[in-house]
Amino acid sequence: PNTILYAWDTYGVSNSLAGSITRSGKKNWYFLSVDYALGQAIEKDATRAIQAASGKVVGSRKHPTGTADFSSFVLTAQNSGADVIGLANAGGDLINSVKAAQDFGITQKQTIAPMAATLMDIHAIGLASSQGLMLVEGFYWDRNDESRVWSERFFKERNRMPIMLQAGLYSAITTYLKAVKETGTDDAKTVLDQMRKMEINDLFAKGGRIRADGRMVYDMYVLAVKTPAASKRAWDYLEIRDTISGADAYQPLSDSRCPLVKN
Repeated sequence: PNTILYAWDTYGVSNSLAGSITRSGKKNWYFLSVDYALGQAIEKDATRAIQAASGKVVGSRKHPTGTADFSSFVLTAQNSGADVIGLANAGGDLINSVKAAQDFGITQKQTIAPMAATLMDIHAIGLASSQGLMLVEGFYWDRNDESRVWSERFFKERNRMPIMLQAGLYSAITTYLKAVKETGTDDAKTVLDQMRKMEINDLFAKGGRIRADGRMVYDMYVLAVKTPAASKRAWDYLEIRDTISGADAYQPLSDSRCPLVKN
């Protein structure tokens, strides 16, 4: 009862990105998924969103974690004829699969959607190989003046721009401290009850709120990776293409198995 899921989960990123792309008219998907719980959850949640938007998954293929050569995997995805190749993986697997898709010219004809990608992955891959990719985050450093000011402060300390997890952690801590100040106590139940009453408006979330199940809901941003020519300065990698409201991004309470929802 004292737990809050504040930033990232597979449902939020998968539902937001897959739903947005499918609604834009790209209906047929093929998945390359890492063969463990993360890949399975992302593909399952994304498939639900694709079907809800009148799309379909024409195929999928699992790969082991730590795969170095994605040649056969991306060629299979290419030959599927899908409009979109969804990557249900992360870290080195995500980076290697994107680079393989670029090497075979797949990114020029099919949309690549790395479901769990972040700004740091794009930085590691480089714009030349990642241009045109579609991803989703709940925070982008260059979204508005407020996010830019805070991100520049972060950059001075870390020599890199922040991503959703870092901005979300900052927001979670400051929201907690605000609730402690307002209640005059650090008693967990009292503070959490206050946090659930608060509307969260800061550099990370606008109109964010913590539901009965502990999920903090906030808007998600569908992002396209810029071409090298379109990038005007360091870390200018992404362009916001769509905004998914918190109410639409996350699993509905009606589908929740959390006992707190029923109490």
